[in-house]
Formats: sequence, structure tokens, C-alpha cells
Amino acid sequence: MKNPGVAAVLSFFFAGLGQIYNGQIGKGIGFIIAYFISVFLIFVLIGFITTPILWIWGMVDAYKTAEKLNQEQSRSLG
Repeated sequence: MKNPGVAAVLSFFFAGLGQIYNGQIGKGIGFIIAYFISVFLIFVLIGFITTPILWIWGMVDAYKTAEKLNQEQSRSLG
């Protein structure tokens, strides 16, 4: 079972860590790469919009994915 709160907190501290915690390694690495690109885009101002969006999206995605994984696991056990 994955703890959705832990997944969200990990993504809060570093984008992509919550996805990696959930076992979605490729998705987590994608979030990390996208976040770093977004941070560099701050120098051309668009990053001020994309960086917080990616950060929040990463936390929400990690939380919802952990919940979904738990529901699937509960169905397979029950």
C-alpha cells in the first residue's frame, strides 16, 4: 500500500519524487526533467507560470495515483 500523503509531500519537496515513490520511475524522471526545464525558463519569464503549475500538478498527481494504486490493490486482495 502507498501512502498518498507521503507521495504528495515527497513531490512537495522535489518534483517527481512522489511518482517515483509510487513506482512510476519514468513518469517521475519526466517530472524532474520538465521541472528543471521550467526553472530555466524563469529567465524568459514563462517559467514563472509553468514552474508552479508543474509543482502543484506533480503533488496532485502523486496523491491521486497513490490512491488509485491502493484501490486497485484492495480489489485484487478482496
